[in-house]
Amino acid sequence: MRALYIGRFQPYHLGHHAVIKEMASEADEVIICIGSAQRSHELENPFTAGERYLMISKSLRDDGVFNFYIVPILDVNWNAVWVSHVESLIPPVDVVYTNNPLIERLFKERDYKVRAPLLFNRKEYSGSEIRRRMLNNESWKDLVPKAVAEVIKEIEGMKRMKDLGRNDTE
Repeated sequence: MRALYIGRFQPYHLGHHAVIKEMASEADEVIICIGSAQRSHELENPFTAGERYLMISKSLRDDGVFNFYIVPILDVNWNAVWVSHVESLIPPVDVVYTNNPLIERLFKERDYKVRAPLLFNRKEYSGSEIRRRMLNNESWKDLVPKAVAEVIKEIEGMKRMKDLGRNDTE
């Protein structure tokens, strides 16, 4: 079985990690799509697709997970053709895992089997909460795999977040 999981991963966190590890234990292969791959250097999307790729791949490999492929997906801003766009970039999949109602509807309309993965402490394990904590100098590293914190340090992600949070009067 080949499974598909789509997210923005801004940043990749322990909730994502738990879901993908569970999928990888059930599926022969997991296709991980980095959504909105063209977006970066914004408060809601601070990390590039390449940086998110590193976060995901290093975290999974550190935990001995190797049956995955990562595919960046650019936004097409046209829901009627979005699934076709994704299909053009990935191998065929047997099941799509998502908790996003729009993604669920779009794939179901194309006759895909869609499953909702378990949510892991969604209040804390959320990209927006982690970004908020980063901006406010609050503890965030315990919400991401060790490899993610290392990538963020390597790319000076905290400095980037602080710079993005400033305005032109500062």
